Amino acid sequence: MINRAITAGCGISLAALLATGVLAQGVPDPDANAQGDVSLTIYNSNLALVQDVRQIAIAQGQSRIEFPDVSAQIQPETLSFAAANTTIIEQNFDYDLLTPEKLMEKAIGQTVTLLRTNPATGAEMRERAKVLSVAGGTVIQIGERIEVLRDDGLPVRVIFDRVPPGLRARPTLSVNLESTRAGTRPVNLRYLTNGLGWSADYVALYNEAAGTIDMQGWVTLTNDTGTTFRNANTVLVAGNPNNGNFNGGYSQRGMTRAGTEASDRERLGDFYLYPIQGRTTVANAQTKQVSFLDVQSVPARKIYAASAYFQQNDQQPRNVESRIAFSTSRDQGLGDALPAGTVRFYQRDREGTPQFIGEKGIGHTPMGSDLSLVTGDAFDITIKAEVEKREVITSDEWEKSARYRVTDGSRTRTITLERPKTYYRTTMRYTLTNAKAAPVDVELTQSGLFRSWWADDFRVTAEDVKGVQINEDQRRYTIPVPAQGERVVRVTYETRY
Repeated sequence: MINRAITAGCGISLAALLATGVLAQGVPDPDANAQGDVSLTIYNSNLALVQDVRQIAIAQGQSRIEFPDVSAQIQPETLSFAAANTTIIEQNFDYDLLTPEKLMEKAIGQTVTLLRTNPATGAEMRERAKVLSVAGGTVIQIGERIEVLRDDGLPVRVIFDRVPPGLRARPTLSVNLESTRAGTRPVNLRYLTNGLGWSADYVALYNEAAGTIDMQGWVTLTNDTGTTFRNANTVLVAGNPNNGNFNGGYSQRGMTRAGTEASDRERLGDFYLYPIQGRTTVANAQTKQVSFLDVQSVPARKIYAASAYFQQNDQQPRNVESRIAFSTSRDQGLGDALPAGTVRFYQRDREGTPQFIGEKGIGHTPMGSDLSLVTGDAFDITIKAEVEKREVITSDEWEKSARYRVTDGSRTRTITLERPKTYYRTTMRYTLTNAKAAPVDVELTQSGLFRSWWADDFRVTAEDVKGVQINEDQRRYTIPVPAQGERVVRVTYETRY
């Protein structure tokens, strides 16, 4: 009968199927929701803990209870079920969802009704057909003839007598229970699921004249579980709990110094909690944003930075990096731990309109950290690193420069293989240009100074600008470059490589 049939247009979506056909008896309303009191704990790593307390009537003895509207990406092995006077015997997760494609697959060998409409007259014709195959297309048998249903937009619908066994309109968890008494009582479902995740996004307005940034932090929450969680109490966890998978985080390269200040935010073990105020609906296939940080006038400064590897020879000048540096410490005005995310910088133009100037990802950043984030390349400032001169020197010349030795401390070693005693003197030339109307300072980091334990005795015998040794591999120079001018800096190293 028509009022007990499911109709499916060939190639149309499930939403269209439900909108155009009359559902069979026993098919749940797709807008209904069987969830109870829902709490969500969402982690950065596409992982969430769902806790759902439902009031369920449970019979005495053994019974089977179905729980629709669980996540379609549930990890069934993580399920925890709790109800008074009740134990769980068996659980099943039914994820074979009701779709036009699944309807046709389940109907193989069964008889359905085809409803064809004449485009010219609007007349309808019904035929009973047996579904033979859906591999690469739907093959049907009508009487003695074989046809292929084509997805060509012609007005043809397939009418099913009933919902095939095993298909669900919504993801459903079913459990077999043993209860010592009958009655309605709260049932607590708790499980982990993929498909729910969040990240932090930061909007920073940089005021170059004042040397400050105004920063707003947003939580960007995504739901790809196939299920909507309505009126949920939601808390976000900043951190990477180990769930057996690699939790790749954002690059930490922008953090120049890790902070040592304790944030006032609530902690869960070694993680920070960011609760969303009030209950909220986290809809399937939705991106939601909630503000969690809003601070003004945080001290910040622009830095021009470049790097060069030892014996690097640039074929042509290259633009230096433009960075914005600031602190997350309390006394600098930001005063918060920053969860991993992307910082997007804006700056006002002459008319006062904020314009985008660059972005950089950060990792989980403790409060009190110093950050130096690359926003892009400086258009007007370049550097060219070259080996101006490289020569072999004698052991006597090597010994003369011992007073310039740069070392990371005394160490005792046993050498079993005598290496050739060959020494080198290398002069690096760095040519910096500045087309701006004002002078600038460029922070140049020379790396590649440490090669191996046997060659760590490198020496800086001459440098036009005094450098600072960062570690055994890097030395940093702050080089003033005049306005609309050029600066050439030379550094001479003596090394065993």
